[in-house]
Amino acid sequence: MKKHQLQTLSPIDGRYADKCTAIRDLFSEESLIRYRVITEIRWLQFLAQEKEISHISSIPETTNYAMENIIDDFSLDDAVEVKKIESKINHDVKAVEYFLQNKLLKIPGGSDYVSSIHFACTSEDINNISYAMMIRDTVAIIQSSLEEIGLKLRTNSHQWSNAAMLSHTHGQAATPTTMGKEFANFLDRLNQQMVCLDEMKFKAKINGAVGNFNAHRIAYPNADWPQISKTFIQNMGLEQSAYTTQIEPHDWIAELLHCFIRINNILLDFSRDIWLYISFGYFKQVLNKNEVGSSTMPHKINPIDFENAEGNLGLANALFSHLSSKLSISRLQRDLSDSTALRNIGSGFGYAVIAYASLKKGLEKIQLNEEIILKELESHWEVIAEAIQTVLRREQIDDAYEKLKDLTQGQDLEKQDFVAFIQSIDLEDSVKQELLNLTPENYLGFAAILAKKI
Repeated sequence: MKKHQLQTLSPIDGRYADKCTAIRDLFSEESLIRYRVITEIRWLQFLAQEKEISHISSIPETTNYAMENIIDDFSLDDAVEVKKIESKINHDVKAVEYFLQNKLLKIPGGSDYVSSIHFACTSEDINNISYAMMIRDTVAIIQSSLEEIGLKLRTNSHQWSNAAMLSHTHGQAATPTTMGKEFANFLDRLNQQMVCLDEMKFKAKINGAVGNFNAHRIAYPNADWPQISKTFIQNMGLEQSAYTTQIEPHDWIAELLHCFIRINNILLDFSRDIWLYISFGYFKQVLNKNEVGSSTMPHKINPIDFENAEGNLGLANALFSHLSSKLSISRLQRDLSDSTALRNIGSGFGYAVIAYASLKKGLEKIQLNEEIILKELESHWEVIAEAIQTVLRREQIDDAYEKLKDLTQGQDLEKQDFVAFIQSIDLEDSVKQELLNLTPENYLGFAAILAKKI
């Protein structure tokens, strides 16, 4: 009986189910079985085209069409049938093999190929290819979501490129920047990791029980099984891992998950910064009159989307961190502990997708509060001390840094204090005017240019 959303164990399938539909469709048990069915049938079809594999005859068009229908028409009822078989034999991949044998017996000419399903394969040959395709297809969906976030960051970078604001280092007032430049910083970091995703190689193997093609070679010693394996894997849209034990070593999965950990850390950093900017009043949040911010404080509009993103990014990274360490280690030629761990990779992607959706929602709800930003910037004239001491160094004024340190450190200063200081220094009039023209609002370096350039 199907559970209601309110009865699920995990919030991925409960509270956040609507945000995870695409991931659920790829990483459910039904989906894993479907990918196994695809892999088994594609391997049979591929071997039937290899002249060296003489016992598997070329598949007639009508039979091949019926095989394609097994894939195209695969349903929840089919998955349930596989699980029934598994409940009797206690082996998930063998259950798929038996399921397909039964299917082949029911299609025109299919009986000729029943004994050739799963030929020379170990279960992990089927599993690792299935998981590689699942992960590949999931990453394609997630890339699209990350690109949407990147596009929003770029839009804000350009929109707020000239929006001068106080920066904070060590929690203290520091050299001015622009809000657009701060968004550009995160976009540049995200873009670098997106390149990592673009260049990712999704790897797989189909080389038997311990990676040596033992069964393959005993059956057909003259066949070039390493090349046959490579070609098949490439046909599946993957890259061959040529040297393996019973399992593909999963190093590429670790690499992929490390890339996602970096992406998530970037977005976690961003979410926390936006949270702080909201607390400073730098951003206003769009009001939804139907929403309640607090059960007791009626005035509240909380930054819940960024907090949700932060929480779920942390959960995703916790799973990704464990899996990236766990999956690349296996005793001798293989132990089964990776199997149960790998089944949880979808949960990691689920938490990430929830976070990305929350982040996108939050970004749509913030508005820059330039009045407050400029008011705070104007109250921190001490931040132009860096500019003044640098110009004084250029003019070869002795103890320039120390003079500004004595003037500013721990002091609340206003514009007139700097005017008086500048006038007291023995400088050319043009240099004095250069310094007198300085304000916290215009001391921005290349911030605006960099924000517009990205």
